[in-house]
Amino acid sequence: MQGAAQALEQRLGYKFKEPRLPLAALTHTSYINEVLESGGEPPEDNQRLEFLGDAVIDLLIGEELFRRFPQAREGELTQWRAQLVSTEALASVASQLQLGELMLLGKGEANQGGQHTAANLAAAFEAVVAAVYLDSGLAAVGEVFLPLFQAAIERVTAARGPQDARSRLQELAQARFGITPQYRTVEEHGPDHARVFTVQVTVGEHVTAEGTAHSKRAAAQNAAEKALAQLSLPQIAER
Repeated sequence: MQGAAQALEQRLGYKFKEPRLPLAALTHTSYINEVLESGGEPPEDNQRLEFLGDAVIDLLIGEELFRRFPQAREGELTQWRAQLVSTEALASVASQLQLGELMLLGKGEANQGGQHTAANLAAAFEAVVAAVYLDSGLAAVGEVFLPLFQAAIERVTAARGPQDARSRLQELAQARFGITPQYRTVEEHGPDHARVFTVQVTVGEHVTAEGTAHSKRAAAQNAAEKALAQLSLPQIAER
């Protein structure tokens, strides 16, 4: 049993301070039943950890999506999270860690292929997440597990419709510099029926760009497109 816990630590790149946690996370309830039937001292199973891990994963993925996509609507964020934390999605992440071969199952469950079922894999993964959370907190959970979700996040969010330039600029500015672009109208002229507006956007001290159009909204979009072009330049991208 301890060998499974040690193998889990190696795959996670994380050393547990509390040895009982990884063992409990890998222990299916069917294993407990067999230990009880044999008169042995049963270890803790992973059902309670599974319950907690479900909530921790929801928070982890929800916060990641919230921070990464500041222009996404609530419904869009909810839909993405639902896909990323589904049983099938979590089972896929568990398979990356090869949790199936580490799970402690009763003989009957193992003979029925329990180490390969999506429900068991997802439950074990949730329990492992909870174990790290109880051992070291949410920051450690993010460091250990978020990298495992990156490909899935990119795949799920790639299905969104094309973003406008302002949305793309805001996401890029917040991801790269931790700031929000600022817009202001610097000039407007022309008759009322053909007004022309010039809007300036600044991204901290990194970029300043201006756009001109017959509406403030279109001018801001034009300015954002120019700012995005500037941010793609090597000398700015490396700052």
